[in-house]
Amino acid sequence: MVEQTQSQTQNQPEPQPEPETQPPPNQDSTTTLAVIPVQTETTNNATITHANVTPQTSSPPSKIPLRPRKIRKLSPDNGVDQASASQPTESSKATSAKSTKSRAIQQQQQTLTVPRIIARPLSSEGEVEAAIRHLRNADRQLASLIDIHPPPTFDSFHTPFLALTRSILYQQLAFKAGTSIYTRFIALCGGEAGVVPETVLALTPQQLRQIGVSGRKASYLHDLARKYQNGILSDSAIVNMDDKSLFTMLTMVNGIGSWSVHMFMIFSLHRPDVLPINDLGVRKGVQLLYSLEELPRPSQMDQLCEKWRPYRSVASWYLWRFVEAKGAPSSAAAVAAGAALPQPQQEEQQQPQLLDQINSLINIGACAWGQ
Repeated sequence: MVEQTQSQTQNQPEPQPEPETQPPPNQDSTTTLAVIPVQTETTNNATITHANVTPQTSSPPSKIPLRPRKIRKLSPDNGVDQASASQPTESSKATSAKSTKSRAIQQQQQTLTVPRIIARPLSSEGEVEAAIRHLRNADRQLASLIDIHPPPTFDSFHTPFLALTRSILYQQLAFKAGTSIYTRFIALCGGEAGVVPETVLALTPQQLRQIGVSGRKASYLHDLARKYQNGILSDSAIVNMDDKSLFTMLTMVNGIGSWSVHMFMIFSLHRPDVLPINDLGVRKGVQLLYSLEELPRPSQMDQLCEKWRPYRSVASWYLWRFVEAKGAPSSAAAVAAGAALPQPQQEEQQQPQLLDQINSLINIGACAWGQ
């Protein structure tokens, strides 16, 4: 009995440490796992099974912190995804903007370089010779005219404002009458150097009428000077403009039409590729050169003279000489004298009167445009 009591007393304190190990449920799972192996050495299989149960109870709380971690991982990933999703659009926009800018720059470079190459003035060294070589190879019939007549010269140059002023003063006048009025106009301005927008605007219609300038031409001169003063036109801008832009801007001036612009571009700016489709002399020259039954219309001139590009100005010059040699009246003189109407009857009525007043088309081109 005593042994049984002793064994009972020995066995009784052993369950006491178990409550000591079980109370710390608030401790971490690592501490519980450290205590459990010690109990497996001293305790029986029941305790081992009890130790195997405790990790199962501690496993659910171990999964709890993983969920926020996953959420935390997903939330930045989503942000990264959104940022990465937004970055391609921004980058694509940037690339598209760069591509458009590069295209715009290329277009600007083309528009800046191409007109300079095409619009190289005929007064440049070797340009007339290059034009003659091109025209010889492009048109055999025109080559026969080139062999007969001497090459043209484009040496003189006046300021665009002075040349346009001369154009207005010579309109609807015979060559001698226009020259006398222009001489008095130059004296009134104090010389050719004094022909500037400010000086022209200072001249009253009465002063201009005293030297033979009509009231309509006075308004044309003032309109040209005002466009210069307002900055719409300038000498530097005119020189640097391409042919199409120049034609558009100059025809905005009252009293300046297509023929005046074409003559200005050929004889003042020495542009190489100008075809005066409304000029009677050029149209008559094309008719005689190609043995056409009728005078070609202005709408047909571009197609007939396409082979002369980019030196249609030089080809027009040879046609003027060709018409002059044939004894036909000067069409440019007719246009300068106010007979620029396309109807053949009105052209024929004006031509005999102008033939005595102006002997040569080249003379009016040289004199009226500063050569």
